[in-house]
Amino acid sequence: MNDYIVRVIAKGAGVRALAAVTTDLVNEAARRHETSAVATAALGHAITGAALIGALLKVRQRVAIKFDGQGPLRKVVVESDAYGKVRGYVLYPDADVPPREGQADVVRALGAQGILTVVRDVGLKELMEGVVLRGEAGLADDLERFLNQSDQTPSLVEIGVHQEESGAAVVAGGLLLQLLPPYNQLVIDELRERLQELPPFTEMLLAGRPPEAILAEVLGDIEHEVLEHRPVRFQCYCSRQRTEKALLSLGPAEIRDIIETQGETVVDCHFCRESYPFSQADLEALLAELDSD
Repeated sequence: MNDYIVRVIAKGAGVRALAAVTTDLVNEAARRHETSAVATAALGHAITGAALIGALLKVRQRVAIKFDGQGPLRKVVVESDAYGKVRGYVLYPDADVPPREGQADVVRALGAQGILTVVRDVGLKELMEGVVLRGEAGLADDLERFLNQSDQTPSLVEIGVHQEESGAAVVAGGLLLQLLPPYNQLVIDELRERLQELPPFTEMLLAGRPPEAILAEVLGDIEHEVLEHRPVRFQCYCSRQRTEKALLSLGPAEIRDIIETQGETVVDCHFCRESYPFSQADLEALLAELDSD
């Protein structure tokens, strides 16, 4: 099953719903960062959450999500746009902790106490930032808390990553349910009960059920309309040109210091681990560009 997100609207009940399969996305992120099993699970939960929240954005908008904790992983950072392009990284990708009840212990690996920060670029002069305390129930619960408390939008979030013994994702995905104004709390309560009655999202994916069928199962008798199927993929925004601009922003003194002390340099992208080497000749060309301005 290829990675994609399906968007659904249930106007009569005042609900919008999204569901995604992100198996390839998670495995590509894990491959790039050479993550441990628990780091794969943590990054998988975060990157799936970013894909779901990104699907709520409008054209040319972006969202950045940062999970901070005091555990061995320390930090997970993910970004998504409105087009299904997602990227992310774990600060310490090789950190590991023993599994708990046969599952990757993401809460312990990241730390049960910490901060969740969500920053949206919606095209205004200033970025929109929200912060909530993280809890002990997992990253999906952290995102749900953010949407309910910071956004003040009644929401439900479920995310799962089912892994092989090697740590690779067999299936990964999740769903996001939100009320539309005026909010009917009874509806979200009924949907929460429905989710609790159903098997976990990844278990249904393993059984071969596509995201739209899972949403139909969750919504039950609620009439709904499928609005869109959107592909999801790992894609970074970095490039050599952007890296050159970053080096230019250091200023001539810093570039001269690099030339004198190192002769050359390599700039690595945190999000995708792409490396951009700059020889002494490259650095001197950048310096000449600055001197000519």
